[in-house]
Amino acid sequence: MILFAFTSCQSRDKLRSGIFLGGQIVNPSSRTVALYQGVNAIEALELDKKLRFERKFDSLPSGIYKLEHLPEYQTLLLEKQDSLWVRINAAVFNESIVYSGIGASKNNFLIELFLRQKQENNFLSTKYSNNKKSFKNIVDSLLNEKKQLWIEMDSLNNLSPVAQKVTQAAYIYPYANIKERYALLRGSKWTTKEDSLFFKYRRFLAFDDNDLAFFDPYINYIINYISQRALGPGESYFKAKETTDFNIRRLEVLDKEIGGNLLRNNIARAITFEEILRFENRDQHERFLQYYATVNSSPSHLAEVLNLHKDINKMDYGKPLPKTLLQNTSRDTINSTSIPNGYPSVIYFWSQTQMNQYKKTLERVEFLKEKYDDIRFIGICIQPFNSLVDQIQKMMKIETKDQFALINFEKASKAWVLTVLNKSIILNGRGDIIEGFGNFSDDDLELILEEL
Repeated sequence: MILFAFTSCQSRDKLRSGIFLGGQIVNPSSRTVALYQGVNAIEALELDKKLRFERKFDSLPSGIYKLEHLPEYQTLLLEKQDSLWVRINAAVFNESIVYSGIGASKNNFLIELFLRQKQENNFLSTKYSNNKKSFKNIVDSLLNEKKQLWIEMDSLNNLSPVAQKVTQAAYIYPYANIKERYALLRGSKWTTKEDSLFFKYRRFLAFDDNDLAFFDPYINYIINYISQRALGPGESYFKAKETTDFNIRRLEVLDKEIGGNLLRNNIARAITFEEILRFENRDQHERFLQYYATVNSSPSHLAEVLNLHKDINKMDYGKPLPKTLLQNTSRDTINSTSIPNGYPSVIYFWSQTQMNQYKKTLERVEFLKEKYDDIRFIGICIQPFNSLVDQIQKMMKIETKDQFALINFEKASKAWVLTVLNKSIILNGRGDIIEGFGNFSDDDLELILEEL
């Protein structure tokens, strides 16, 4: 009977095809879950009445994906014949993720590493003043600890070569990245011998791995490696990274030292987004984009970058705020053009998944209202309202007439170039833009408000 059962399981494994992905989202912040490969959306899945989703993919290739539930996402490794179920509490997104089913062990290992490394970041941030040898020893100790975890996990699971590569990369590249960051922050006044000893780990790493082209730890490492290589002798990274010239030098290093078209295009895209989202460099962006076009070979990435450049230009001083649909607290749909209503306005943003940030933002709103009582302060939640938000706003005695929510985050964030939660938009009474890329927590905001 045991032999028969074992044979039956083998037969079922051979008959099983495709990839199944399902799950449940507790305390959802939106009604959908999206699956991405890189920047390409595979499918958006609606949550049912039980807050569950599921989908069988018959032709999805094995590889690295992102599971997104706005405004959060997490990495997934999906392979043929996986049948994966995930449970997430959106209120504590990453900390709550648990996988079960076929393919669960490798993904639970990835999220365990992610959470451990996230906790270590605060500890490591206090060690950047250490000398090179001391810092290297600390990082190597943490790396060896994760290596032992990987060896144990690998011994208990029959991982494919791709799964072995990705799970190993998940502990190797974050620590290599930390060393690159240390070199960036400490400057580049090192001798050839010091460089050779500190950067010895580089000879064991890959700079052309398309299998990891969508894997955040690998991407982050390559970007910081490029930044370190682009930094000039005695140059401060903090000053250099603010300049268009430094980002052009990063593209030059990429062009010379990084292989694999998929990887090269993804890294070039990431560097380009960093540059064109540095809004204070807008007068240099045409020059930068001309160089980017010579490095990039992806028509879709080029189109995406140029469209973002156009969207940024639409948020320039004196232009009308691009139209988008909003929801008021009564759940009515309104057009954003009705917001100013003849008064200068400051728009700030908040998220239902970051209530501490919302509380601090409201404290700043009250401070600014007392100083600028002729200016309207408008809060916009990046997710549609729900009954919990109603209760919180009632409890906090918030004026609901000045509170709205985005109906479609993807469309609205594109129209308003909303990339960070502490963004602010300042409008005159006609709805024309005074400042399209403000920082709501920055003291410089008040310099603009005093001129209104």
